[in-house]
Amino acid sequence: MPALLATSDSCPGSATAAAPIEPMRASSAQPCRVVDSAELLQGQRAIEILHNGLLYRLQATRLGKLILTK
Repeated sequence: MPALLATSDSCPGSATAAAPIEPMRASSAQPCRVVDSAELLQGQRAIEILHNGLLYRLQATRLGKLILTK
């Protein structure tokens, strides 16, 4: 399964699928933490994530994509 790459606006200059994973530094911000999807899923196809009191589901597809749903 491919690694999870940070692509959100909270990580300016973060890695994308076309670029290698390298810690990028915004002007004064800390680099974003990169977490491998295998570390999150730990052999499971899906996990639930509690964020701000809401439950989200992170699921790996058969094609190796990740889907995050509320």
